[in-house]
Formats: sequence, structure tokens, C-alpha cells
Amino acid sequence: MWMLIRDLVGQGFALSLILSALYIALIFHILEKKTKNFPIPILIFFMFFVDDGLLISQGKSFEKSNANLFYSHSIIFSLFKQFSLVIKYDKSEIFYFSRSTKNFNPSPLDLRPLEGAILKQKNTWQYVEFFFNRKLLFYYHTHYYANKALSIIKSMKMLDNLTRKLSPMQKYLLYRIYVLPIALYDFQLWYFKGAPLYYPLKELKKIQRRAVL
Repeated sequence: MWMLIRDLVGQGFALSLILSALYIALIFHILEKKTKNFPIPILIFFMFFVDDGLLISQGKSFEKSNANLFYSHSIIFSLFKQFSLVIKYDKSEIFYFSRSTKNFNPSPLDLRPLEGAILKQKNTWQYVEFFFNRKLLFYYHTHYYANKALSIIKSMKMLDNLTRKLSPMQKYLLYRIYVLPIALYDFQLWYFKGAPLYYPLKELKKIQRRAVL
């Protein structure tokens, strides 16, 4: 049914989003009831963006979180089968957040009993163009967008030609309009009171210095 919707109206069309939301909403309604009535208490949160789903479990141990994820995933798996939907395990990922300073080696999530795969912990998690690490330091996030902004500054030289060059005001506007929004992409994630700001601000100073030069 999901593939039929996408084939008829196209993935980029607004109608595709509406039809898929109406179709998946029924699954959520059933899913919420089943998790509440499950013999084992399941502490899980669900988030879906069209066909991209996110299961969130919070607990004091990785074993308990993995158990919550496994049981909730088993319910989703059975529901999706009934609705003729397919879960792509090659695109499935698992990520753990922890501020523990001890050895960090959580056990993988084994979904083979559900015709899935073994999901192992990743060092960096990318979600909706945000980059997370397990301690939420956002070093990789700021480094990635700082390098992207620097590459734009370097390419601005190509806009000059032999007959007409960009004026300082034009370069200033290009920097404000194109470079800064990329360098500061969702800076609210890492710029707040009490956050470690030395590394992100160091990256931004590199961009500023390059732009001035």
C-alpha cells in the first residue's frame, strides 16, 4: 500500500505526505494500545517523519533499554506485516546517549528473531542533518558545518572575473546570507549557558578570519 501511494503521486508531492500520514496514523493508534496492554511494561516513545521512524527508550541500564526496544519493535514488525509495509534493516541504526566516563561498550540489539539484523552502537549519529555523539558535545556537528562554510568562502573567489569584481559590500552580503547560516546551523543545540564552548568558538573564529582575509 505504501509503495502504491508513492508510485501513484510521487514521493515529493504534498499529497504523498498526507496519504502516508493518514495510513500510518492507524498503525500508531493500534501500536499505542498494544504497548499499554503488553504483559511486560514498555517505556518507549515513538516519532515518525513520513517513512522515517524513531524509537526512544530511556533507562538506567542498556539491557533494559534494549529489551524495551526489542519488544516494541516486535509489535511494530507484526503490525507492518499486517499492513503490507516493509522495514528496511539495512537503513536501521541504534545509538546510545550516556555521560558516563567509564568504559562505554553497550551490548548490540539483536533483531534476528524478527527477520532483522544485529544493530551495533555507532560513534556518531546523523539525524535530520544534525550530528550527535553520545555525550552531546556537538564537536563533530560544529566541525562539519564550519568546514562547509569555509569551502564556500574559498569558492567566493571564483565569483570575481577580469572585467568586473565583487565590491566589499557584495562580499559582505554574500558572507551574511550564505556563509553564516551554514556555520551557525542550529547553534541552539550547542550554544547555551554552561556548555563547553571553547572548541565551537575556535571553529567559528577560523571562518571569521578567513572571511576577513
